[in-house]
Parts: sequence; C-alpha cells; structure tokens
Amino acid sequence: MGIVVQKYGGSSLSDADAIKRVARRITEQKRAGNDVVVAVSAMGDSTDELLDLAEAVSPLPPARELDMLLTAGERISMALVAMAISDLGYTARSFTGSQAGVITDSVHGKAKIIDVTPGRIQSAIDDGHIVIVAGFQGVSQDTKEITTLGRGGTDTTAVALAAALNADVCEIYTDVDGVFTADPRIVPQAAKLDQVTYEEMLELAASGAKILHLRCVEYARRYNIPIHVRSSFSQLDGTLVTGSINDEGEEQMEAAIISGVAHDRSEAKITVVGVPDKIGEAARIFETLAEVAINIDMIVQNVSATDTGLTDISFTLTQSDGQVAMEALDRLKDEVGYEKLIFDHSIGKVSLVGAGMRSNPGVTAKFFKCLADAGVNIEMISTSEIRISVVCSEEQVDVAVAAAHTAFDLDSSEVEAVVYGGTGR
Repeated sequence: MGIVVQKYGGSSLSDADAIKRVARRITEQKRAGNDVVVAVSAMGDSTDELLDLAEAVSPLPPARELDMLLTAGERISMALVAMAISDLGYTARSFTGSQAGVITDSVHGKAKIIDVTPGRIQSAIDDGHIVIVAGFQGVSQDTKEITTLGRGGTDTTAVALAAALNADVCEIYTDVDGVFTADPRIVPQAAKLDQVTYEEMLELAASGAKILHLRCVEYARRYNIPIHVRSSFSQLDGTLVTGSINDEGEEQMEAAIISGVAHDRSEAKITVVGVPDKIGEAARIFETLAEVAINIDMIVQNVSATDTGLTDISFTLTQSDGQVAMEALDRLKDEVGYEKLIFDHSIGKVSLVGAGMRSNPGVTAKFFKCLADAGVNIEMISTSEIRISVVCSEEQVDVAVAAAHTAFDLDSSEVEAVVYGGTGR
C-alpha cells in the first residue's frame, strides 16, 4: 500500500456538486488500496472575495489579520470535502495547516515552509482515515502565528506533505488536462506535454505559467517527488513532472528542443535614472530592496554616458511589490544621488523554455526574428541555459506568444487544449 497525495484547486471545488465529484475521485484512490492525503484550496473565487471584503473594510489591513481571514477559505473546503467523503462510506479527518504540522517562517502573506511534522496525519492514516489538509497555510516557527504561503501555495503544501510522508506521487488536479506548450486561452492549438523535467517546469513557472506554483516545483525537485498534473474534470492522462538534467548535461528523458512558451502580465518595471557609475552603487540599490523582501526578476544596466558618468538601471518585479519598492528606493535617493525613478506597470514577459535549446544553435535568433516579424518591440532580455525571456508592452504579449508558438512548430493539429474552469489553476 502506497501513499498518494492529491491537491485540488479552487475551480475543482467551486460548488457542492464539484466537491462531491472530487470526493468520488479521492475515494477511488482509497478503493485501489492506497492511503490518500489531500490538500485543498478555497472554493472557487472565495479567496478573491475575502480579499475584496478586507479591502472594503480596511484599505491597508494588518498582515496578521489578513492571514487569519484568508485561511478561512481552505478550512471551509477541507470540512466540506471530509463530509462528502463520509457520505460515500469512508472516514476522513480534516486538519488545518498548523494541525497538519506545516511549519513556516514568520512572513505574513508569503511565508516559506521550514518543516513538516506530520505526526497527526500519520496517526490518522494508520487508523485508516483519508486525510484532508487545508492548503496555503501553516504556523510560524518563531511567533506561533497563522501564516499563508502566497497565491498558489496549496501546490507547495501538497508537495511538502508528499515529501514528509515519503509519498509515491503528488497529483495536482486543476482545470486543464496537464501542462501545455502555451496558455490555451491565448493559443487554442497548444499541445499537452506528456513529460517535462523539473528544470523546465521551474523555468515555465518562474516565467508566468500558472499551472504549478514555483516553490512547489522547487520542493519537488529537492526531494525528488514526481508531480502528476491532471484535470479533475476528466479522466485523461496528464503531464508527469520528473527527471532532471544530469551532470553531463544530458537529459534523463527525451524532450523536444522547445517545451513551451510562457507569459506573465503580473510584473512591473522600475528604472533608476541617472545612477552615478561608481563601484557599489548597484549593490546599495539591491541591498535596499532585499531589506524589504522584494524579489527581483530581470535586470539591465546601460553603459554609462561618457560625458556625465551616469547610468540607468532597470529591473522587473511583481506589480504588487511596486509601491514598497518605490518607497524604499525613494529613501535612498540622497545617498545614491540618482536623478529619478520611473515605474511602468504596462509590461509583459514572454519566455521560451526548453532543455533542448542548450545544444541547438540558432534558437535565440529564430525567437527574436519571429517577434520582429510580428511587430513586437523588445525592451529587456534575460536568458538561462534553457530559457530566453523578453519584456515587451503588455498589449503585445498575446501576439508574441502566438508568434513564438507557431515559429517553433508547437501548434497542435488536434483540439487538445480544453479549459474546464475559469482560472487555469
């Protein structure tokens, strides 16, 4: 008998009928002889509704109280799923994140998991129960306060539980049939991938693909937990995320040159204009941002003008961090002596991802050529061994994604990309 960890997102738990359907799928695994642990998200769009309610009550709610509010959504889901399982003749036990032993740091709103102590879960499994865990939440190791892991955090909860329990697989159930070569909402002819490596999935997630949370994939790679991405609305085989790139630089599984095209509209760009081109100035800028827990994505520094000795530094970050970043940099103005700050939220990132590009010259040229032919103006460029990312205007994102998808022969002749729910998670 093995342990299977499953995760169900909000669109899979949107109403009573959906919860009953999920309960039937969960009990199928139990009937097959497996122990089952399930991480659940809040129902439908209830997290957004709670955020709207909080904003209506208080424009700047205290972070601690906001976490207390938002964790209610998952607690509702876990209890209802346990009830539905009980009606099918099985026993279930539901646990909050803290009851399940999910230990985090103390950062409200985007806490990171430090450890999982699954004593109560293991006891419930040993007693023959199906275990339901409220995702997206934990308890701070230092303060003992309730914390949340950030949007999409239930993915991370599921993989962390799978690692702690030495599960055979972590099944992530969503509203599409797996990982596709592009967002089906933008490219209807996107094809489903049967397998991707952890590295490719990490790049896709970091580049804006919403199918899996970035930290969930990081966790899975660290503990070698296979992730099976499937739809809770169909019985189709999904996408297996596993394998890696070995020390010799060869893939352990066969893959195409390009695995997919990802995009992200959630970022903004800040340009620090007129920075003195002296040693240590860039360090002071990014140290200041690090002190307020701002994650930076892409960075570009221009060559300094010979007549002024000044340079411009541009970087991208999550839009929601924009105000905090601007305030932190504004306090640094007199110390660094830059001229001004420019904030641009009307940008988008488009990324080409594939382990095969490492050994295939010409990928970059082909990518830039297809974007030029589509009239897309590139503002910033960033690369890794298996990814090329560009920043363009937000209004050109769809055109850029479609152009790259076609240029690299990723279009499917079959109608595969079905979006059953409304959010892609």
